[in-house]
Order: sequence, then structure tokens, then C-alpha cells
Amino acid sequence: MLDSRRPLNGPAPAAPAEGRAAPGRLARLAGLCGPAFVVSVAYIDPGNFATNMAGGAQYGTMLLWVIALANVLAMFVQALSAKLGIATGRNLPELCRDHLPRRVSLPLWVQAELVAAATDLAEFIGGAIALNLLFGVPLLPAAAVTAVVSSLLLMLAPRGRRRFEATVAAMLGVVLAGFAYQVLLSGSLAGVAGGFVPRLAGTDSLLLATGIIGATVMPHVVYLHSALTQHQGADGGRREAVRASRMDIAVALGTAGLVNMAMLTVAAATFGGGDPGSLQAIHAGLGRVLGPGAAVAFALALLASGLASSSVGTYAGQVIMAGFLRRRVPLLARRLVTIIPAMAVLAAEVDPTRALVLSQVALSFGIPFALVPLVAFTGSRKLMGDLVNRRLTTVAGVVVAGVICALNGFLLVEVFTG
Repeated sequence: MLDSRRPLNGPAPAAPAEGRAAPGRLARLAGLCGPAFVVSVAYIDPGNFATNMAGGAQYGTMLLWVIALANVLAMFVQALSAKLGIATGRNLPELCRDHLPRRVSLPLWVQAELVAAATDLAEFIGGAIALNLLFGVPLLPAAAVTAVVSSLLLMLAPRGRRRFEATVAAMLGVVLAGFAYQVLLSGSLAGVAGGFVPRLAGTDSLLLATGIIGATVMPHVVYLHSALTQHQGADGGRREAVRASRMDIAVALGTAGLVNMAMLTVAAATFGGGDPGSLQAIHAGLGRVLGPGAAVAFALALLASGLASSSVGTYAGQVIMAGFLRRRVPLLARRLVTIIPAMAVLAAEVDPTRALVLSQVALSFGIPFALVPLVAFTGSRKLMGDLVNRRLTTVAGVVVAGVICALNGFLLVEVFTG
């Protein structure tokens, strides 16, 4: 049986030894940063590639304000999750298990596992498409290669948290560099200021805007972020840890937001007026309009996104199982199980881009089950102590959760009713 108080991401940081000089404030703050970079890859996963590129192709830069709004909402939610871990020394799944009736916590665990599986499906498929575009590897063996490489990344997670964070941050840098290169080639930043003025152009643009916002907050990283911070501030510096987490979130998710905006502007400059459709068609169009370098940069960014986000998704699944059930399976064994749905989809020759979209719909189901407990727990003085939400923060949390849940409900209705 797993001791629920033992950290999943390595031993809790020890207090400075007696007589030893405490590190400088900036060095300490820097030492507390890193978890948000792990979380941020969920906001630039292969599903975001398809959604953002489609938005730019069809509506130009008009929906830039939607990406900016979605990013602000994501920062708010992740800040609550990080604070929950710091204040309680527990993660969100553990708190759900300990403070909710079993008849509630068990269904929450089941849906959280389904969310993690849907996440892995999207990431495996994205990585497989990237390998196919770069090297012509058929999709089925490409998915297997993605699983092997991302498993190597996962080996860093349990005992080498800093190395894992650094590796994920480096992959985020690859995605950023890839789209920065495409922005330079396309000159897509010209005239983008108008895209931050809120407006829509009919029902179709509303649906796409809903998809961008609704699919931004990923429930698996809401669970994960609280686990990555739950041992910070253990030596008494909880408020300092909260400040560090906010800085961490601002930099990491701010970078992810810039990447998403770059995706949209590149698509606007390259495909303005028509939806290219699949990721393969986007890759071909970039090569045709901007040159082969842009196509390679797109494929490399997609590969880095798929590898990093698949590792993070499986890691989140480990946190979910350990927290809800006090059980843990080896990460590599979990990886073998989670690759099965992706391999089955590819073996059935389902359109991979369509499978990506459907995986995002599945993720939409899980958002209320993560956000509602998060807002409730962070608003509890008994749990949070002096880090409890202010009344205004709790009200904002209720509004944000309600808006995101409503948008996802609208998206689901539209998908299933055509």
C-alpha cells in the first residue's frame, strides 16, 4: 500500500541544516520554480495545434483575444491548484479521497482516469503524426516509438524531478523556437493588435472560440500541479512558495500563451480564408507557402509537444491513482497500458486529426470534476489556514469554473448534435 504522504516527485525538501546559511531570497524563489513548466505543456499539446491553426486559417487574427482570455483563465486555475498543494501538503486527488464520501470519490477517480487516458491518446497520435511527417514512419510504429521515447523521459520523473522539469522546459523551448521561426518567415505579427479586440463573426466563430477556451484548462494538470507543489513550503516558507509559484506560472504559461498565439497568426498569414483541415495538410501548406524549413519546424514542434505532453499525461495518471486509491503502479507499466487505445485507433485507420478532436471532447467531460472541488477546497479556512482564498478570489473561482463548464457543455452539445 502506498503511503499517501510520501511524495510522488521525490523526497520533501528539508529545512536548512542548523548553522548553515539560508540561500538568498532570489535563489530560493528560483529553486521553487519548475512545476508550472511541466504543467504548461498541456496548453500546447497536439490538440491545441489543430484548434489554433484552424482558428487562424478561417478567421485570421480575429480570435487572438480568445487565446489571451483562455490563458488568463488557465493561469488563475493553476495558481489555485499550486496554492492548494503548498497550503495543505496534500494534492487534489488525496483531498478528494479524504474529504468526500466514498460514493463520490470513487466515481471522481474513474472519470479522472478516463481523462488521463484521453490525454495520452491525443499525445501519442500527435507524436506519431510528427514522426510520419519528419521521417515517413507509418503511424502505427511511429506511435510505438513515441511511447518508448516518452517512457525514457518518465524515468526522470520520480527521483529526478529537476531533470524532468528541465527536460520538459527544453521541449517547450523547441516548440517556441519552431513557431518563432515560422513567425519570422511569414511576417505574421503585422496588424495583430486588432485581434485583441473582442468580437466574433457568426455561429461558427463562436463555436471555434468556445473550443479554444473550453479545451484550454486541462483537468489532468489541475490534479498534477497540486502534487508538484505539495511539499514546497514544508520548512515554513509557505507564503514565499506561493509567490514563487505565481512567478513560475506567469513565465511558463505566459510562454505557452505566446506559442498558441504564434500558431494562430502563422495560420492566418499562410492559409487566410480557408481551413487546411488535417495536421498533415497544415504541414504541406506551410512547406508550399513558406518553404521546407517552415514545414520541418512545424513537425519538430509537434514532435516535442507530443513527447513532452504524453510524459506529463502519464505522470498525472500516476498522481490520480495514488491520490484517490492509495495505490501506485510503476510508471513504465502504466505507460504500456495507456498506449493501447492510441494503437487501437491507429490500427483501425481512424483519421488521426479527427481522433485528436474527439479526445479533446472527452477531456471536456472532466473539467467540472476537477474545478469544483478545487474552488471548494481552496475556499476552506480549515484546510488552507491563512492561505485561504479571499472572498473575491472564491467568487472569481466560482465564476471561472462556471464559465468554463458552460462553454464545455455548449461545445459538447454542438459536437453531438452536429
